[in-house]
Amino acid sequence: MSVTPVLEADVLRRQDPELAEILLGELTRQSTTLQLVAAENFTSPAVLAALGSPLANKYAEGYPGARHHGGCEIVDVAERVAVDRAKALFGAEHANVQSHSGSSAVLAAYAALLRPGDTVLALGLPYGGHLTHGSPANFSGRWFDFVGYGVDAETGLIDYDQVRALARTHRPKAIVCGSIAYPRHIDYALFREVADEVGAYLIADAAHPIGLVAGGAAPNPVPYADVVCATTHKVLRGPRGGMLLCGSELAERVDRAVFPFTQGGAQMNTIAAKAVAFGEAATPAFTAYAHQVVANARVLASGLAAEGLVVTTGGTDTHLITVDPMPLGVDGRTARGRLAAAGVVLDCCALPHGDARGLRLGTAAVTTQGMGEVEMARIGALLAEVLREKVESRRARDEVRDLVGGFLPYPG
Repeated sequence: MSVTPVLEADVLRRQDPELAEILLGELTRQSTTLQLVAAENFTSPAVLAALGSPLANKYAEGYPGARHHGGCEIVDVAERVAVDRAKALFGAEHANVQSHSGSSAVLAAYAALLRPGDTVLALGLPYGGHLTHGSPANFSGRWFDFVGYGVDAETGLIDYDQVRALARTHRPKAIVCGSIAYPRHIDYALFREVADEVGAYLIADAAHPIGLVAGGAAPNPVPYADVVCATTHKVLRGPRGGMLLCGSELAERVDRAVFPFTQGGAQMNTIAAKAVAFGEAATPAFTAYAHQVVANARVLASGLAAEGLVVTTGGTDTHLITVDPMPLGVDGRTARGRLAAAGVVLDCCALPHGDARGLRLGTAAVTTQGMGEVEMARIGALLAEVLREKVESRRARDEVRDLVGGFLPYPG
């Protein structure tokens, strides 16, 4: 199924050509530039079909069998399917699939387990912690007392000795493990041990690796964490949204934290799209995909290191790569702009132990497009040429178009 004919045939082109052109313009952008944003991916046409379905019309506050609106008998089935598939996929006793985003899921986890003023131990923002892990600009930093742990100055790996020491000193109500820029697997068993030692809840923010977990390419936090928060996009390749996984003993608290405490009506079209994505993630094809994502990331990381960029932690176990481009004579923000002009789309990120900004990139989207190790080597060399200004941006852009043209996200 092709996306372009759907848009062209849709009533939107006749009724609102201005918006139709915007949609097609974004499709063109995605199809002619290199998508290396670590948090992005390409959903399947089936997921897009669920998102654009009549389920978008249905108001459905509450949960299946206990809604605050009539006419929910069909959407109840859709939500039950999504919940059952999520539980089976991740081996969880309970799943809540209503969260509108990863941040909403984290908010609900805190609401279920904490009270304002409680102490929480989480990875510090300079080391890859998320806004919801204690940023003063975010609800988390305003409502809770966050203590940040960091990474080893030499290796860039999480300092687990510091985690234990801080937990013993501050006796937090909860410990959060998870990151937006940490490229290595997290030792969930050790975090569980520390949490038990100080009587803390363990919350795993698995927004980035959860798709790899689904494909058997990363360790599963579900057996160790009291609550797992995640997104349904990124490597999982579903619609933009969130979910929570937990044991049966916390199910009611988690559900009430989502609705009615932090959210109103569920987005039933998105929940249906999540169900489609969970179904796709349970297939052997997705398992192969998840492992290829990691293989591609390792090849790309090695290529960037060979070109002289400093790769954080010396490599990656996941889809994520963070690098310092300064050895090539360019800071992170300048590097991002230079690459954008060449049609290479990625993000800046904080680098440990300093105020410098680096680059964060990922291989989920390009792997969905069908690219492999050969293309990763080509991308690594191209990035270095652009950063060194050995190739003008117009010529680099042509090379990007040529590369992506052989791997269109939505052919046809």
